[in-house]
Amino acid sequence: MTTGEISAHLADVYDADVSRELISRVADNVLDEMEAWRQGPLDRVYPVVFIDALVVKIRQGQVANRPVYVVVGISLDGERDVLGMWAGTGGEGAKQWAGYLTELRNRGVEDVFMVCSDGLKGMTDAIEQVWPQAVHQQCVVHLVRASLRYTNRKDWQKITPALREIYTAPTVAAAEARFEAFAAEFGDQYPAVIKLWRTSWPQFVPFLDYDHEVRKVLYTTNIIESLNARFRQAARRRGRFPTEQAAMKVLYLVVQQKRKGGGSITGRVYGWAKALNALILAYGDRVDI
Repeated sequence: MTTGEISAHLADVYDADVSRELISRVADNVLDEMEAWRQGPLDRVYPVVFIDALVVKIRQGQVANRPVYVVVGISLDGERDVLGMWAGTGGEGAKQWAGYLTELRNRGVEDVFMVCSDGLKGMTDAIEQVWPQAVHQQCVVHLVRASLRYTNRKDWQKITPALREIYTAPTVAAAEARFEAFAAEFGDQYPAVIKLWRTSWPQFVPFLDYDHEVRKVLYTTNIIESLNARFRQAARRRGRFPTEQAAMKVLYLVVQQKRKGGGSITGRVYGWAKALNALILAYGDRVDI
């Protein structure tokens, strides 16, 4: 809620005259807690980490679009949590990500099995710079969305099922065969889509080594996008933030909000035991359980 909404609620329900300024000062008590959270120690190993960025409007002299970088990790116990958030100063870039991932390493994250992200250029190098053994998994949802941007809407009913055949293939070899069939059918009409998939292929295929249940955990940044949807909802209520600190305070409170009946940002990942067993078979020599 905004400070104005809280003030109006207190007046309506309790007939209390509480100014927006006082509410803002009271809410500032969370800043020390937020800073402790941002600097706190993390687990040594995270099997899966999801990274993404969203844009919020922050006044810095004038109102500007600022990226907020977000990292969500799944622990060996299957607990989902936000590991870090940072407000950037310009457009999203792999160089900035390398710095923020290094900060996570300095807070104790020595190893990550898989990092799932969008197709940002240079992201693989940024990840390997921090965690040399990590596998970079391209978010399939981002890849499909990017593909559709290069195509006519009238062709989506043909293209979308054809792409689904590729990313639901039972094996890497089957995916390759289905992609070549896709390229033969659509390559002349949409060469940019074919180039996009060929370029992204090394980061696209890792999750195909696992069965359907495990793939649901690995193949998409939906976990973090649902968080970003909450962030955007909170940001829209305000339009713009007066300072970077005000923006990060609100986003931190969104992370900490607990929802009845599930749907909280933090919590246990459904079906994690099966995913963990598959990951341990692949990367078990890197884990002291």
